Amino acid sequence: MSRIIGIDLGTTNSLVAVMTPYGPEVIPGPKGDVMVPSVVHFDGDRITVGADARQGIIEDPENTIYSVKRLMGKSYEDAVSEQDLLPYRLSGAGTGVVRVLAGGREWSAPEVSSIILRGLKYRAEAALGEPVTKAVLTVPAYFNDAQRQATKDAGRIAGLEVLRLVNEPTAASLAYGLANRDEATIAVYDFGGGTFDISILKLSDGIFEVLSTHGDTHLGGDDIDRALAALLFREIETEKGVRLQDSSEGLETVRLAAESAKRTLTEADTAQISIPIPGSDLWIREVSRAELDALAKPIVERTLLACRQALRDAGLQPPDIDEVVMVGGSTRVPLVRSMVEDLFGRVPHTELNPDEVVALGAAIQADILAGGSQDLLLLDVTPLSLGIETMGGAVEKLIHRNTTIPSTATQNFSTAVDNQTAVDIHVLQGERELAADNRSLARFQLRGIPPMPAGFPRIAVTFMLDANGILQVRAVETRTGQEASVQVKSSYGLTEDEVDRMVAESFDHAEEDIRARLLVDTKVEVRTVLQQTEKQMEVWGGLLTSSERVKVEQAMAATRTALASDDFVVIRRQADALNEVTRPFAEKILNAGIREALEGKTLEEAEHTPAVAAPGRETQKK
Repeated sequence: MSRIIGIDLGTTNSLVAVMTPYGPEVIPGPKGDVMVPSVVHFDGDRITVGADARQGIIEDPENTIYSVKRLMGKSYEDAVSEQDLLPYRLSGAGTGVVRVLAGGREWSAPEVSSIILRGLKYRAEAALGEPVTKAVLTVPAYFNDAQRQATKDAGRIAGLEVLRLVNEPTAASLAYGLANRDEATIAVYDFGGGTFDISILKLSDGIFEVLSTHGDTHLGGDDIDRALAALLFREIETEKGVRLQDSSEGLETVRLAAESAKRTLTEADTAQISIPIPGSDLWIREVSRAELDALAKPIVERTLLACRQALRDAGLQPPDIDEVVMVGGSTRVPLVRSMVEDLFGRVPHTELNPDEVVALGAAIQADILAGGSQDLLLLDVTPLSLGIETMGGAVEKLIHRNTTIPSTATQNFSTAVDNQTAVDIHVLQGERELAADNRSLARFQLRGIPPMPAGFPRIAVTFMLDANGILQVRAVETRTGQEASVQVKSSYGLTEDEVDRMVAESFDHAEEDIRARLLVDTKVEVRTVLQQTEKQMEVWGGLLTSSERVKVEQAMAATRTALASDDFVVIRRQADALNEVTRPFAEKILNAGIREALEGKTLEEAEHTPAVAAPGRETQKK
């Protein structure tokens, strides 16, 4: 039987996923990109789709079709209100079906969507190495019969038999394993680039019922981009006397800069914007997260109004909601997550990539239709070790295979770079020595680490595995109490055969894994020594004679060359040589530090001066 794929046909981006031995996975393109922009460009007989077509939005907007999902199943009369928001022309008055004019001809919305679907079909066939003819497609819960039929028509035109249309909130719930619960009331908050949907679902005995839906087909993360862009336009006009908003190229340039800043601010506290000004130099502006939050708050408030209406329509109050699921790239904005949490009074599910979660659910539904297992629990016991990725891509195991549960384990880690204020925690499952060879379970970030030299912060990572196989991971910076955590829910799991295979692979590859781990650990260690040496050269290099400086610099250069290789012996030998060359340097630094500490002190004061640690090393208090 040929593989059945799951497709999330989105307004802004589309994705294709398939069930693998490791669970559902989104299929990437040749460049590793998983999302295909839902954009089609017509240039005469030449048609491009996805990332290759996006440039046409700026260069040839009249022949570049995007947001076609808004037109699916609509008449011209229904869709004409969209015309002011679109650079391409709509047609079809009196025919009952809206069409778009592009590339010298008319296209129906299903025809344009089929081009996107065909691109996803080709991507899946290239990855799987076999023809793909069947698919599960997702649609918004509010889609009517005409819109659903138009979606099926698009699939048929693309050469796909559409076995099932799955509501997007149901797909997201499947991806998070919520179908395994006997009963639950679920709110699915879907905040994409151009649309917002809130759906209230009732799960009973494995059956999802949509209690209510609400939303706004013209409210999304793009509105946050536009709000920031409007601020930038005003400031540029005031400072430079230029109205970039009067040209399509200027509009798109500033919009893209605003979008990029928004993405940066999901992780960082500030973002720098650089915009070229015609006839002038770059206009540079730093934007803070607080500024973005002020612009975004009214937009997020509108989504919460829709949430309250959906709750009223379902006859429910926020405390009646058992689970909150976040979908769509715009839910990465920290303000969005915090305001949704405040409304529902519970932490929303964000463990899975919000851009991918609907496609993953579609792949799970496809697997069920293909006869795959419907028991999608992640863990029953600890058949495989659990750990985190460390510097260089190695794995540090905290809970080992066959550990009796419930179980708790804590281990201390630190930073790898000076003044590092955040660390990424990548949770892994498996027996191999390198992160890339194990199964990724979750990622989260601990922020707010005080700027300190590398190795000084103390980050306690705790794994707590309960009797139900639910894993809670918490990271705490012990000096400040800053904390972050993630709960790895039962999303999709491993069969007994898959566990056996993963364990067998760890034995089969044991020797090469150990060599690879040794190489990774050695490179991390030597790179740290090299960085410390470089730092001390900047600060204390004046203590060296010219000949000593040349020797140290030559040893550092040779070490960099060695690190570029994968020869453990060469790296270790060169590291020893660097240590030997820098030993006199370290002694000079230590002596200089002692002199500096004692300078101007009496004998009695000197006796009470604490010991001075060599730079780059930590003194431990007993």
